[in-house]
Amino acid sequence: MQIDLTGKRAIVTGSTAGIGFAIAQGLARAGAEVTVTGRTQSRVDAAIEAIEQVVPGAGVTGVAADLGSAEGCQALIDARPETDILINNVGIFAPQDFFEIDDATWQQFFDVNVMSAVRLSRHYAQGMKQRDWGRIQFLSSESALNIPSEMVHYGMTKSAVQSISRGLAKVLSGTNVTVNAILPGPTRSEGVLDMIRQAADQAGVSQAEMEARFVRENRPSSIIQRLATTEEVANMSVYAASQQASATTGAALRVEGGIVDTMA
Repeated sequence: MQIDLTGKRAIVTGSTAGIGFAIAQGLARAGAEVTVTGRTQSRVDAAIEAIEQVVPGAGVTGVAADLGSAEGCQALIDARPETDILINNVGIFAPQDFFEIDDATWQQFFDVNVMSAVRLSRHYAQGMKQRDWGRIQFLSSESALNIPSEMVHYGMTKSAVQSISRGLAKVLSGTNVTVNAILPGPTRSEGVLDMIRQAADQAGVSQAEMEARFVRENRPSSIIQRLATTEEVANMSVYAASQQASATTGAALRVEGGIVDTMA
């Protein structure tokens, strides 16, 4: 299968590192004109440079904005009024005892992980509908289905974006605009590796051992029995953004290594 996104414009939120960066690179490799976003100009510039080194001639630009606020989302919209592909990837996570999560933290997680996607999808979906072509994706998680006891607030946001994804697909019924949720499992992203590195240092073991222990103890139902790579998740996203995925909409596309113990 040859995926060709030449002539398509894409925005990937939270794409200076991790899964978002891998998706931006994958879309650029497929020929799309990609907008990278991040909170600081320096990280945006570094991501653009890194993609250009791997994909010579890539059409990659960037916008620095805090998408956890209405003002930041509007800044992105003002800079890029239209797009053909919107990947709602930006998100935060952190393990925290439920009884210690205060109201401000709940609100922060909701604003960054959910409202950024709502605000951007509300704007860009209208143009896609008018042009009768578009791809919108919400980066959910297996934590949307298996709510982690150590990150209840995070799991809540991922369940929310999965619901929004399904609902928006119905709103756009009968058009050539597809809306899907991507559900990664534990992935070797910058944030996850930092968390595992800290745990390894505290336990006095190697990072490789801590990765294996994390999967064994926290995701024992994993079939692949390892962390996924960011590229493996990006491959699903790039496919879902392609013309070949034209009949895939309203779906929860799982890239979680079989952790969720159901065939549905």
